Amino acid sequence: MTTIRPTVQRRGAHQRLALVLGVLFVVVGIAGFGVTGFEGWVEHDHTQTLVVFAVNPLHNVVHILIGLLGILLWRTPSGSRTFGWLLVIGYGATLLYGVFVVDNEEANFLNINWADNWLHLAAVVIGLVIALLPYRTSAQGADR
Repeated sequence: MTTIRPTVQRRGAHQRLALVLGVLFVVVGIAGFGVTGFEGWVEHDHTQTLVVFAVNPLHNVVHILIGLLGILLWRTPSGSRTFGWLLVIGYGATLLYGVFVVDNEEANFLNINWADNWLHLAAVVIGLVIALLPYRTSAQGADR
């Protein structure tokens, strides 16, 4: 006689990482408003920093939106991997943008400093980890 077991959905490490990163982005975005307030949306002012990272209200909103995306997409393996690829593409582009505008007040509407650029590089690497982290197959006892 065969026993039918209920399906237990196991979350992969890439899914948990997407959730943690999503929550972290939302928290950082909200905390950024404590530094910047709600004025000067595209202001370039490197004295407005959250720890060592320059922020402005637009930068804060971007963090919140990325965080919400991570929170929405973490539930499914494919959704979390999509989030990882979006981080790679989005933060890869932001890193390139930041390298060129870090000292250009007129073009630096996100108030990016060098610490931000290094953090954006880290986000690209974490995005790759989320997108490419190996996972166990169903035959090994876990969902994809």
